[in-house]
Amino acid sequence: MRWIELNFIDFIQLQRGHDLTKEQIVTGNYPVVSSTSIMGYHNEYRAEGPGVVIGRSGTLGVVQYIKTNYWPHNTSLYVKDFKGNLPKFVYYFMKNFGVSSHGGGSAVPTLNRNSLSKIKIRIPDIQTQRRIADILSAYDDLIENNQRQIKLLEEAAMRLYREWFVKLRFPGYERTKIVDGVPEGWDRGSFEDLCTQIKDTVKPKDIVASTPYIGLEHIPRKSICLNEWVSADGVNSNKFKFTQDDILFGKIRPYFHKVGFALVDGVTSTDSMVFRAKDNMFGLLLMIASSDSFVQYSYITCKEGSKMPRADWNEMKRYQILIPDNKILMDFNRRIYEYTRLMKLLSLQIRSLRQARDKLLPRLMSGEIEV
Repeated sequence: MRWIELNFIDFIQLQRGHDLTKEQIVTGNYPVVSSTSIMGYHNEYRAEGPGVVIGRSGTLGVVQYIKTNYWPHNTSLYVKDFKGNLPKFVYYFMKNFGVSSHGGGSAVPTLNRNSLSKIKIRIPDIQTQRRIADILSAYDDLIENNQRQIKLLEEAAMRLYREWFVKLRFPGYERTKIVDGVPEGWDRGSFEDLCTQIKDTVKPKDIVASTPYIGLEHIPRKSICLNEWVSADGVNSNKFKFTQDDILFGKIRPYFHKVGFALVDGVTSTDSMVFRAKDNMFGLLLMIASSDSFVQYSYITCKEGSKMPRADWNEMKRYQILIPDNKILMDFNRRIYEYTRLMKLLSLQIRSLRQARDKLLPRLMSGEIEV
């Protein structure tokens, strides 16, 4: 194994991304990569994959590996020339590099690629780069596989809900009379029949530093599994307590569709609503709260202006639903609960894999561990 010291400019060439608004995106196969994520898919690309993209403006230092040809957005920098280095190694190197510490500006932090040019770095030969990348990729491949399984479980849960409660093809529907859209033995109800809104406020001084904290930024869009959280040691304002299996609903701009169930006990931003299911209502609550129709209803009934609309519980609780007979309700709840237990297991595995990878990353990049 041989390591050499060189200037950053001799390692890779970074290039600023290219302008493209959401309105200009023509649906296609090529990911448009912004400073933090894929913002859409375009019918043209500006860079060939595999590629490495780094947050340049606003959110600095988020590093993304793109397998296919892609369009790097102007809020990012991308590697135009790998200069003979392995792209996957470059990706892991940049994750370990601490790009955000080299940003400038105040109101909108910006990364200037020229400021990196003369920084001294150490890199290994190409064979060692490949071995390091293979070791770290093994973790990421397992993480990606778990994420795919979670997505499939989410889709299966929503598919079951639509089959039973939208299409009304529940077990025994062939023998059940339906009058005015209500199956025999079922009742009309409202959202508040499913849950209680929890507003258990806690002050920063009373929050244990290690308590899991889920802010709006940690709640994914259109994913019911809340597997991202941080410790509450930096919390400086009042929060709401939640417990495992409570449903968190992003109150600000509800059209962002941020709804999911908690895997652990913790605290959340007061910009989230906390719903706690009544007896045997967890599955139905989770599926209705995360459905497109309920999210849309929560948006159109917002009580504030267009710039910062906030969901209104007094309107949400009136949302009309169908409540099945006890046998169907318990069967549905059991099935959804089984799906969510598998999601939780996979999510906790992901967190463990990430922690193991992240501990290993700096040791591999420094040459402390020989490969």
